[in-house]
Amino acid sequence: MAILSDYTEENQEQPMKSIEKKQEKSSSSAPKEEENSSSPPKEEENKKLKPNKSNGLDMENYSWGQSLQEVTINVPVPPGTKSRFLVVEIKNNSLKVGLKGQLLIIDGEYFKSVKADECYWSLEDQKEISILLTKQNKSDWWKSLFKGGPEIDTQKVEPEPSKLSDLDTETRAAIEKMMFDQRQKQMGLPTSEEITNQDMLKKFMEQNPDMAKNFANSKMMPNSKMMGMG
Repeated sequence: MAILSDYTEENQEQPMKSIEKKQEKSSSSAPKEEENSSSPPKEEENKKLKPNKSNGLDMENYSWGQSLQEVTINVPVPPGTKSRFLVVEIKNNSLKVGLKGQLLIIDGEYFKSVKADECYWSLEDQKEISILLTKQNKSDWWKSLFKGGPEIDTQKVEPEPSKLSDLDTETRAAIEKMMFDQRQKQMGLPTSEEITNQDMLKKFMEQNPDMAKNFANSKMMPNSKMMGMG
């Protein structure tokens, strides 16, 4: 990636006709996949794009990806950049990223809101900004990183296999219970609910021995009667 200031100077030095031709082929907000397309710009804007390997898009100045829970953004910056020269402003509904004193690289309103207090960013090897956004709604795939931006076909996303450790406590407990019950049934053993009921009955009998004796006798009565009848 060219240094942002150099990129701006090059654009200013080009003739107007050259700039117009370049704008017809692609825009700064268009993803890389559109550069080699011969379709008209209006059709490209309405066309849903195939997501990248991270279930997002590779843009000209950054790339983004997502899982159901999070969104990741990688923004290349000139090698040797210090964190004090960066502008990274993460809010619940918007994001700004850039270098101080220059035009922002990213400035937009998220496709959907995030939890700003659970979002983080870091400067990797002084050449790339890595941003992690925690989605407010963790059950939806984003069609776009920002409102009005290029959209991906969410039917073509490839989610990673879910791990129990990635799930919330309640969901994980419910799945673990179902898995346990399934194994128990396959082995002809009591399910978790049956075990709980047995434990409750055992505890009740221990606390009420007289009732336990009556219960045992009542269970024996049919057999005794049958023996008497014989």
